Amino acid sequence: MSNKTVALATTLGVLASIDPDAYAAGTVTTAWVPCAQWQTYMAVISAGDLGASATVDAKIEQAQDASGTGAKDLAGAEITQLTQAGSDSNTQAIISFSAADLDMENAFGFVRVSLTVAAATSDAGAILLGDGCRYGPASEHDAASVGEIVIVA
Repeated sequence: MSNKTVALATTLGVLASIDPDAYAAGTVTTAWVPCAQWQTYMAVISAGDLGASATVDAKIEQAQDASGTGAKDLAGAEITQLTQAGSDSNTQAIISFSAADLDMENAFGFVRVSLTVAAATSDAGAILLGDGCRYGPASEHDAASVGEIVIVA
């Protein structure tokens, strides 16, 4: 019998998502997420079946407030383009960054995931996770879209 450690659901928060769907060419984004609560972040980008000649790009954007004031890309926080020609259907990509990577000197304290599908309708989605919750269990700060957390005792 082994000793259990802390459940990942209490340390890793689901902050925002782009629900998996078939997206026409265009850009979809998550909501802006305040960064004061978390130390590190991971965006998981999921490409399903990509349409003929389709591409999928994803990046992290930062802003000064929840309405997106001054929005700009977070330097270095973008994936290599996923392509149908490159056999990237049904793959994932990860962007990992920390609060220290934000332009805090200019009051950039909010982030979001931006996902762009080009050339053809494609299945895609993304989820933004936060780790190192500064105040209480991470599960208390999950996005409203989290319908249930099951922790095996």
